[in-house]
Amino acid sequence: MILFLPIGLLLLVFGLWYYRRGSTLTRACRWRLERHIGPAHYRCAACGAEVDTAPGQEPNSCLRPGRVQE
Repeated sequence: MILFLPIGLLLLVFGLWYYRRGSTLTRACRWRLERHIGPAHYRCAACGAEVDTAPGQEPNSCLRPGRVQE
């Protein structure tokens, strides 16, 4: 019985990690596709960061100047 608590906590931590592992997008980032500049050119509406991506991909990281990437 006492073994269930550590196993449950371990499963909870693993589940939270699995859920968040693919997303580094923050609430402040709002990427907009700007086709008049290029077919894969994105600009963040919140901070103004710009990035060109490979066709079919979207940015998922915050590129604000001064922000430390994890």
